[in-house]
Formats: sequence, structure tokens, C-alpha cells
Amino acid sequence: MYKLIKILCLTCVFALTALAQTQTTDDYKKNEYYLGYSNQQTDQGGYRSANGFQGSYVRNLKRYMGIKADFSAAFNKDTFEYTTTDPTTPGNPSYTVRQKSNNSTYNILGGVQFKNNASGARFKPFGHALVGVAVLRNKFNATCTSTFCPPLVTNYPNFTYTSKNLAFAVGGGLDIKINDKIDFRAIQVDYNPIWRGGGFWQKNFRIGAGIVF
Repeated sequence: MYKLIKILCLTCVFALTALAQTQTTDDYKKNEYYLGYSNQQTDQGGYRSANGFQGSYVRNLKRYMGIKADFSAAFNKDTFEYTTTDPTTPGNPSYTVRQKSNNSTYNILGGVQFKNNASGARFKPFGHALVGVAVLRNKFNATCTSTFCPPLVTNYPNFTYTSKNLAFAVGGGLDIKINDKIDFRAIQVDYNPIWRGGGFWQKNFRIGAGIVF
């Protein structure tokens, strides 16, 4: 994880370096679209990996600055089993339960992006600062896998827990020009903290790559 933080710091430095460069032309992209793969490293007492996608739109107000809208979604599944006993049945018979959860994290964010958007630039480091809402959704179900199953487990209802939370994303990356219309986003790294309430921040990271057009 410390390597990710170092990469994040380097991309921000590169973006600031691009801002310091000078060029006489005003020829730059006014609109930028991005679509790519996203890996979410979710802080759950230890980091868990979730895979998904990310998309964004930037309206460049100047050559080096634009307003950015960003959306990402990441998904993972957990399955585990445990064995326990039923004290309400004579003999306290044991039984095994398999629990499954489908977890998803959605980030809906907006903010500013700093980048050298000159049409002739080949390497385009960038940095951004975003704020918005994270929607966390967890779907649970439980199934008894034993011959004996108490009614409580047999009739266990499936349920979904959804929460909406304050979220931030601060980071950057590197785009490489392929042609006049398409760039390759070689890497993007974001620190993506999500407020879970009660003084607890979920300290997540996003890592991705994709196509800019």
C-alpha cells in the first residue's frame, strides 16, 4: 500500500510540472471522455479487492484546468461457512450454514482536473481532486447445507443493506497520446476515503487504466 501512496505522490508532482510548462498555442481539447477498468482496494480491517469500471467527463475551461464528473463501480463476492448447534432442539444437533454476500461500491464524484491538454502533447500527466457520494450496497443470503436445518435458518430472509456516504478522491495518473483522437491512460491511482459515520473513515484506493477520447 505504501507503494501506491508513492505512485500517487509522483503523479501529482508530474501534473504540477505539466502546469509549469509554457507553450504559445491555445489549441487544446475542450472535452475529454474516459472509460476504463477500475480496481477498488476496500479497507475492511484488511484490504479487499473489488473489480469494476470507471468513466469520467471533463470540460476543459483552460488548457491546464477542467471541471470533472466521475463515476466508478466495483464489485466483489464473499462466501463462508460455519457450523453451530441448535439449543432449541432436543439433543442440540449441529448444522452448517453457508453465507453469501454480494458487495458493490459506487462513487459519484465531481471536482477539478489539472492537466496539459495541448493537442500536440504526447505525455499528459494529470491530477484531480473530487468530492461527492459513495453508495455502498451489500446483499446477503444464508443457506443450510446440513441434513438437519432449524426453521430459523430454513426461513432466513435474503436482505440488502444500502448506505449513502460522503466520499473523496484525490489522485492522478498518466495519459499517453496514441493519435489525434485517442489517448491511452497507462495508470490512474486515487486515494478514495469514504465516511462511514461514528468517526470512521474507510480508507480505500482506486487503481485503473483505460482509453481517453
